[in-house]
Amino acid sequence: MRHLLSGVALASLMAFSSPVWAETPENQLIAAFNMTNVLTMDPAAITGGEAVQILNNFYDALVELDPQTKALRPRVAESWEISDDNMSVTFHLKPGLTFASGNPLTAHDVKYSFDRNLTLNLAQASGLKSRGFTSEDVDRHFVVDDDLTFTLNLPEKGDPKVILMYLAQAGVGSILDSKLVQEHEENGDMGRAWLTNNSAGSGAYTLGEWRANEYVIMTRNDGFWDGPPEMARVLMRHLPESQTQRLGLEQGDFDVAFSLAAPDLKALSQEEGIMVETVPSAGFYYLAVSMKDERFADKKVRDALRHLIDYDGINGAIMPFFGVKRQRPVNSTAFAALPDPGYKLDVAKARQLLAEAGYPEGFDTTIRVISTQEFLDSATAIQGTLAQAGINAKIITGDGGQIYGAMRERDFELLVGRGGGGQQPHPDSNLRALIYNPDNSQEAGLTNYQGWRTSFQDEELNNLIEAALIERDDDKQIGMYEDIQRLIDEKVTSIQPFSERVVTAAYQDDVSGIIIDPWVSRFEDVTKNR
Repeated sequence: MRHLLSGVALASLMAFSSPVWAETPENQLIAAFNMTNVLTMDPAAITGGEAVQILNNFYDALVELDPQTKALRPRVAESWEISDDNMSVTFHLKPGLTFASGNPLTAHDVKYSFDRNLTLNLAQASGLKSRGFTSEDVDRHFVVDDDLTFTLNLPEKGDPKVILMYLAQAGVGSILDSKLVQEHEENGDMGRAWLTNNSAGSGAYTLGEWRANEYVIMTRNDGFWDGPPEMARVLMRHLPESQTQRLGLEQGDFDVAFSLAAPDLKALSQEEGIMVETVPSAGFYYLAVSMKDERFADKKVRDALRHLIDYDGINGAIMPFFGVKRQRPVNSTAFAALPDPGYKLDVAKARQLLAEAGYPEGFDTTIRVISTQEFLDSATAIQGTLAQAGINAKIITGDGGQIYGAMRERDFELLVGRGGGGQQPHPDSNLRALIYNPDNSQEAGLTNYQGWRTSFQDEELNNLIEAALIERDDDKQIGMYEDIQRLIDEKVTSIQPFSERVVTAAYQDDVSGIIIDPWVSRFEDVTKNR
């Protein structure tokens, strides 16, 4: 049953204009964020970190990632075993768990949730499908051994750790109350219409009310299996304007703001009573080349570009609150991640490499970049250092569809972008996104692989990435991933990271338990010291 706020309570929560030094209610969390990309509350259909941040509070998964270490840990599964052949994982659920409805949470609900995801074939099915799972074989993939035992059978060789990390994420890993959802089916839609505006989970909160591009109200689940949270309600306001979020924090109207621009974050970091926190996230800011262009197909030219990025300058002046220096294509939070190789701006070395490649005077080219500030400023900085070696790069700006569209069509020369996987803290998540390319033909259209987008293919790296993924000995696997990173340095691949993405939020300093990274964020441990 939905817990709707009364009109008076809702008006109180939604009030924005308030006196300086106002305080939010002691038992309610008021958050500001940008929910432009939040289009549904159905776990099978969500996209983007903002939706994950919301649904993490309504739904549990079998496992979760520790917000600090990114290590796997139990959620509703108290333990699990990986088979000797790495082809199946058996989960043992905690006994006595219930959904917010009061229905028991069993292995049947786990299977139903995964079956539903593949059967509906919406946004959250893509990751499972890319790993060989199909709707036709759900009874082979997902097996109920008994009410508290569930077995996941992998359809192809791989590392079960990757799948576990993936299933920790809201959406694909969300466990639904199958009985409640089936009660709200309409014309065989598996509850899709009802779940657009309702929740059916076992998390610390239930969905009270959602209005697209306005707000989300979460209501405490007093029967939460890990004990009811201190916050009775959570209100997440859609406020895309950074200055509005900053003003709300300064006036005490908000407890936390998740979508602030760098100037406002810098100002808030000087404010008494407000904390600004930055944590690692997924992916990188990078300079990419198209190897369809014969100039960038030359390893020495790519090596020259690697020495024409002012890593320290960009990260010191442009990237605070958005990124931190990182030069390897594996996120620092992933196991087996090596420290940076130590590249730095070295114009003399770059000029030497360009001369050896046959371009002693440099050449003209273009850099494509979206017009968002940190991207454009980074591209402008790179334009300036390229010019020092005689490379005259004209900047072409546009929106994401135009710039990344050109990359997907393999119609660009240089591009400053952001991406590279990493939602799962496993090297394969990054390497498969940035390096791996099983078919470099134009007809293949493998736009999910940025190796394909940049026309880069290296069979040796492909084979090593595949071999490392299926290596069952942890120490050997770590060594293989370390060797791959060193080989990437040697081969000078088509994408050079210059900054690892971070996420930043600001919050009142009397609020504790805020988790900044939306992919692992939950509000169940939030408290206020007032």
